[in-house]
Amino acid sequence: MSGNLLKNPNGDDGLEHWELTMNGGDEWRSEDIPGDCGYTFSDESITKFFCTSFEPCLKRQVIDLLEEGYDPENLDIAQPAVTVEDWYCSRTDCGCIYKITVTLLDESHEVIGEFKPDEVTIDPDCDECSWRKVSHTFTEYGPGLRFISFEHGGQDTKYWQGWFGVRVTGSSVTVDL
Repeated sequence: MSGNLLKNPNGDDGLEHWELTMNGGDEWRSEDIPGDCGYTFSDESITKFFCTSFEPCLKRQVIDLLEEGYDPENLDIAQPAVTVEDWYCSRTDCGCIYKITVTLLDESHEVIGEFKPDEVTIDPDCDECSWRKVSHTFTEYGPGLRFISFEHGGQDTKYWQGWFGVRVTGSSVTVDL
């Protein structure tokens, strides 16, 4: 029960296992690294990334912890640390917007914890466009954790047709029980 609970976190299997909650413009797709972003990734085992288009694109996975083999009593008593991580970057010819929202949910899908930082806008004229990491660890969130919702995405800032929006890869959700 250790390791990344997200399935297909890097786009190796296209969009399999992801629910497209917003799929604007030319929609989501996956590309080989370095692809149009032009940047290699620090982990050579990651060879693909997802990319977004000119209208908002968001995708989500909801992890059912009981289905993954976690015991409800252990989750309630231990309240294990839940760590989320994501990597994103921009192309050098078009800016992008990046968003992420991760929520801890109880059995009724009510929110018991949330990580939703401000969206990030990358402007290639003044910002470094290479891969950036965002991470967060939930602790002391109380009993009742049964699901984890991981949603991320964005779009480009110039509304260019095609896949000029944010690139994401290396996504992970781990539970330290």
